[in-house]
Formats: sequence, C-alpha cells, structure tokens
Amino acid sequence: MERIIWLVILIPLSALFTGIGIYAWRRKKPMWFWSGSTVGEEEIADVPAYNRANGIMWLCYSGVFWISAILGIFRPELAGFVMAAGCLSGIPVLIVAYKKIYNKYRAE
Repeated sequence: MERIIWLVILIPLSALFTGIGIYAWRRKKPMWFWSGSTVGEEEIADVPAYNRANGIMWLCYSGVFWISAILGIFRPELAGFVMAAGCLSGIPVLIVAYKKIYNKYRAE
C-alpha cells in the first residue's frame, strides 16, 4: 500500500517539475525563477537560449523525482534516500544554477 501512495504522490510531482521545464523551454518571454518575480525582456540578451537553459535545469531536477518514483516500486528505502538527498541538495543547486543562467544571458 505504501508503494501505491508513494507513486500517487511522486508521479504528479515529477510531472509538475517536468511541465515547468517544458513550459520554460517553450516560453517566448523570459522565464522567472522566484515566485512573484519577473524577468524583463530587456534584462536578457538571448531569450530563447535563456529559456532553454531554464527548461533544462527544471527537467534535470524533475529527473530526481522520476528516479525516486521508479525506485519506490523496487527499493522503497533507497527511493526515500534519493528523494531526500535530491531535495536537500537540489534546491541549493537550483538556486546556483539559475544565478549562473541569469548571469550568462543577462544583457550588458
């Protein structure tokens, strides 16, 4: 039963982060990172490349959730470890990655 609960929670969560990645990749205006913030088109030199990098960042992050969901079927204890490690280290990695993306594509 706990495996079903694990999948019911993780599959939609994984899909959410994958959806954010696809949305960012296809977006015509610059994608933001922080909730409630915006990035103006005048701030970014190459909007498609900036959004593609943002999309890749979110797709990579969603990979942790997909891996954990699949592992939960076979090795629940390992899946929990992957999820905990991915979340605890993933959030600071997302922040650093986004800052690098923003600085790389920022208009001078």
